[in-house]
Amino acid sequence: MTPFGAKLRELRKSRQVTLQDMAKALHVSSAYLSALEHGKRGRPPWHLVQGVIAYFNVIWDEAEELVKLARLSHPRITIDTSGLDPQATELANRLADKVTKLDQKTVTAMLALLDNNDIRK
Repeated sequence: MTPFGAKLRELRKSRQVTLQDMAKALHVSSAYLSALEHGKRGRPPWHLVQGVIAYFNVIWDEAEELVKLARLSHPRITIDTSGLDPQATELANRLADKVTKLDQKTVTAMLALLDNNDIRK
């Protein structure tokens, strides 16, 4: 599941909206929305993110969060470390090798470390 997909499902469930009703309102298929929620589709297009924001009538911080989560929801990442310090290349490769083996506590701690260094924004 991607960060945007998890948030989309959370919003939909908390407001008791069916996948079919939301898909119809956003002019997409329910299969596409389901794939988006389950991480089978990557980063949603800008117009869909804006449609979700309008559909749920979210404003300010929550709308900004949706935009940020959409940006961070590409499930297949390519990292170009050419021209960077060799340790940056090592970090990218080691993370790629280990990410599927990390437990949730470690993932949360690593995200907090990135947040504390203001890198994710």
